[in-house]
Amino acid sequence: MTTLIILIAIALIIVFYVVGIYNKLVRKRSMMEEGWSGIDVQLKKRHDLIPNLVETVKGYASHEQETLNQVIEARNAASHAQGTKAQTQAEKNLNSALANVFALAEAYPDLKANTNFVQLQDELSSIEGDIEKARRYYNATVRENNIMIESFPSNIIAGMGDFELGEFFELEDESERATPTVKF
Repeated sequence: MTTLIILIAIALIIVFYVVGIYNKLVRKRSMMEEGWSGIDVQLKKRHDLIPNLVETVKGYASHEQETLNQVIEARNAASHAQGTKAQTQAEKNLNSALANVFALAEAYPDLKANTNFVQLQDELSSIEGDIEKARRYYNATVRENNIMIESFPSNIIAGMGDFELGEFFELEDESERATPTVKF
């Protein structure tokens, strides 16, 4: 009888331990999804700001239509990108297109002096900082999730529960890790 009680107690401890690990995995996955949502919100703010920037530039540099079209195309692609890898690539292309727009300002002194352009540039710079914070938070949650999924014994429960490793949101080119600077 005592042996049976001990076996039941051990079984209950194991069940509670497995449930605890499962719940922790669910919590890590939810935090990762929340982190991605934070990035998505900041990227949407950035994408919403770009048409105003393009319209402002268009007023001063209307014959630079190809550059402006590249920005709009890159913004549209970034707005519709799905998944971490696709979003990373789309944002990389958008950064390049935006750099070309800011380079245009060097050729147009009136544009550089335009308060609306300067304000949009400041807002974009602020959003870039927010995106960086959201990216760091998301990558931290991915790291925690991945450690939990790959660690023993939680890897067994993660495999049974179809938990998947998260993908980091990062730039591939080391030079792109630096915050772009635009000088006027």
